[in-house]
Amino acid sequence: MQGKNLSDIIEAYLKKILADDEKVEISRSDIANLFDVVPSQINYVIKTRFTIQNGYTVESKRGGGGYIRIEKVKLLENLDILDTLITAIGDSISQREGKAVIGTLLANELITDNEAELLISATNKHTLSIGNKVFENKIRAKIMISILNDLRYKS
Repeated sequence: MQGKNLSDIIEAYLKKILADDEKVEISRSDIANLFDVVPSQINYVIKTRFTIQNGYTVESKRGGGGYIRIEKVKLLENLDILDTLITAIGDSISQREGKAVIGTLLANELITDNEAELLISATNKHTLSIGNKVFENKIRAKIMISILNDLRYKS
C-alpha cells in the first residue's frame, strides 16, 4: 500500500465494510485495536472522511457499549439530505469540501461525469480567484447551494 497513509487505509477498510451494507455499526476501540492506533485516530478518519458532503451520515454513542454508526445516504431518496448538505455548506465552503459534494452527487448519479468535471472547473480556486479566499469560499457556497436546490426538482 505504497503512498497511502494510515488514515487512507482505515478509510478504505471502512468503505469496504460499507460496500456490503449501506449501514454499519462499529466499535471505535475495536477498529483502533485492529489498526494498532488510538481511538482518536478513528475519530479523525470518521470526522474528515465520512461527512454528509461525502455522502455519509454518522451517529455515535460514547462510553461503555458505545458505537459509531455510519450510513451511506442516497440523496434523492430523502430530500432532507439535500437540506442537510445545504446547511453543512452554510455561507462558505472550501474547494476540497466542494469537490466532496460534487463527488457525492456523481456517486448518487445525480450528475454525469461531464457535469462533475464542469462543476469542479467552475468552482475551483483558479476560476474563483479574486485575491480573497473568504470571498472565494462564499461564492463557491452560493454556486453549490444553487446546484443542490436545482437538484430537488430533477426527476
